[in-house]
Amino acid sequence: MRQSYSLKCSKLVLGTGTRRIHVSTAFSAKAKVAMSRFEPGSSINYEKMHENINIVRRRLSRPLTLSEKIVYGHLDDPAGQEIDRGRTYLRLRPDRVAMQDATAQMAMLQFISSGLPTVAVPSTIHCDHLIEAQIGGVQDLQRAKDINEEVYNFLATAAAKYGVGFWKPGSGIIHQIILENYAYPGVMLIGTDSHTPNGGGLGSICIGVGGADAVDVMAGIPWELKCPKVIGVKLTGTLSGWTSPKDVILKVAGILTVKGGTGAIVEYHGPGVDSISCTGMATICNMGAEIGATTSIFPYNHRMKTYMEKTGRGEIATVADLFKDDLVPDKGCEYDQVIEINLSELKPHINGPFTPDLAHPVSDIGAIAKKSGWPLEVKVGLIGSCTNSSYEDMGRAASLAKQALDKGLKCKAQFTVTPGSEQIRATIERDGYAKILSDVGGIVLANACGPCIGQWDRKDVKKGEKNTIVTSFNRNFTARNDANPATHAFVTSPEIVTALAIAGTLDFDPETDYLTTPSGEKFKLEPPTGDELPSRDFDPGQDTYHYLSGKCTTDHISAAGPWLKFRGHLDNISNNLLIGAVNIENDAVNKIKNQLTGEYGGVPDVARYYKANGESWVVVGDENYGEGSSREHAALEPRHLGGRAIIVKSFARIHETNLKKQGLLPLTFADPKDYDKIRPDDKISITGLKSFAPGKPVTAVIKHSDGNQDSISLNHTFNETQIEWFQAGSALNRMKELQ
Repeated sequence: MRQSYSLKCSKLVLGTGTRRIHVSTAFSAKAKVAMSRFEPGSSINYEKMHENINIVRRRLSRPLTLSEKIVYGHLDDPAGQEIDRGRTYLRLRPDRVAMQDATAQMAMLQFISSGLPTVAVPSTIHCDHLIEAQIGGVQDLQRAKDINEEVYNFLATAAAKYGVGFWKPGSGIIHQIILENYAYPGVMLIGTDSHTPNGGGLGSICIGVGGADAVDVMAGIPWELKCPKVIGVKLTGTLSGWTSPKDVILKVAGILTVKGGTGAIVEYHGPGVDSISCTGMATICNMGAEIGATTSIFPYNHRMKTYMEKTGRGEIATVADLFKDDLVPDKGCEYDQVIEINLSELKPHINGPFTPDLAHPVSDIGAIAKKSGWPLEVKVGLIGSCTNSSYEDMGRAASLAKQALDKGLKCKAQFTVTPGSEQIRATIERDGYAKILSDVGGIVLANACGPCIGQWDRKDVKKGEKNTIVTSFNRNFTARNDANPATHAFVTSPEIVTALAIAGTLDFDPETDYLTTPSGEKFKLEPPTGDELPSRDFDPGQDTYHYLSGKCTTDHISAAGPWLKFRGHLDNISNNLLIGAVNIENDAVNKIKNQLTGEYGGVPDVARYYKANGESWVVVGDENYGEGSSREHAALEPRHLGGRAIIVKSFARIHETNLKKQGLLPLTFADPKDYDKIRPDDKISITGLKSFAPGKPVTAVIKHSDGNQDSISLNHTFNETQIEWFQAGSALNRMKELQ
């Protein structure tokens, strides 16, 4: 290592046989990306799962189903666990916990009672259940915030204290958020909501549990589950026309009834799987709760890969590709029961009333309703919910609404639209779907559960008044949606809901029947169409995640806006260094303690003081540090103000390269848990730089103010050329040396 730098590291301390960077403090810009990207350790989880699968396969001496692979791959003791489908209890180690706001209250109270300082696995809270549908999305959301202020404050503060992610009211429905951010092939997630199996659409084992089970997992205790039987559903043919993924589960519900899946995982397989979108698979898995199934799952395929790429998790798909054999069933595996459905022959279905397993083809429902005395007039059509609120769902519904509008028609029935997440809401608004659905008569509700779980202040009928509603929800038990026991609720696809809302009657088969325009012209709706995913990518909308310790993007490291005029003046623009990052010590922005004076000041001011007094410093951050813009100033500024290393759990790719170019040390924790060993007033020495080499970790010696110290291993991705950049002080310096 050279003795000098272009921008001098003002205090170099010679260690025993090594050159060390001595650091007087660690800026605690705990850079927490919204836990919505690939988390370090997941690839290790794949490796661990692979190892467990092989242990179990050798023990059982038989091929394994996909669900067995993932479940047994999460065994606490794969070598010793007794495994017998339907009989033994398994001790498992789930990867993640998710809680909706209604159930999270008691779950968090129980966890607090445990006395533990933080959760043992990544966990999140989602505020989706307490928002009542009344007027429209904006007004209803504000009303919910006012009414539930105490609950939301408790959940937000408890989440912050115990290391739990918090999705604010308006974020969206828990299961859609999980699909967009946390589910991935092979993960095992438990959630305090019965429709947690929605994540099976991304090849996940996602199981609904009570709060006490969630507390076990959050506390790091092995979780017990009776070894599930496995029901196979073989899909052949191809979905087309009016038939949708919803019709698959409506058909299965008619076959298995509300208790036919009890104690079993429903595993879909066969050539027909590839004709279903990822969100369509999620719809099918979601309603597996209606047949009593432990959960449902689809095998990993290109549809899932594309969805992960579109939702910012392409790196997960890359790793999943390497472990694909573990994410599909073994050839020759045996199921406890097999159902076969030819998608090419499947017809649109509508189930109900009063139970989700009373299945009827849409073509027959009119005659059945007349014979049964069910009201034919459709009072309200409701699309959305955790079951059917994807971009594809909204697009297909909008394609029908557009046809009606072009002919001068609007919905005869009331019509409501519930986006599944803020991301879906923003994207359908950008792409015009929301306007089409509103123009046809729809009211766009808040991104929440709403009428699906009974959060509906319905005014159009009196309690006890017999009436019919059709929904794209999952359950239609007596009085579930509107507290009226006389409401006949039917469950079907968003496409059929939209068609019936336009027609205004249950006695309408869109495949064969005609609508009449105001001028008397008769026309038939064309089958719905819609893009599986937005061509222009998703619009994330408003940022509704409460970051545990600040989201450290390049905007947080080097703000834009009024600072742009200083882009050509490094010293001036360095006055915005890390002014947007959150300090873990005090949860404050741009307020850190000067370890030399004991006073608090802004980050650039403290950095300048250290530099003037010959002290170097490092930044300690969390996940995906430096995401966002390719802003080079986010690397230039810490170098200019005396920073020597950035130590985080993971980097955004471009920013990591920028740091190397400017002569800084971008380092990652070999064990992400070591992040928690660093305190704001620590002094850090980085050793091993004399023998700095590609693929060879370095060591950080952390000296605490109480006299104790820790040594941790840090990884890097430097190659030989990049090491020369560091040794020269920057890539530009090295270029000059070579001239």
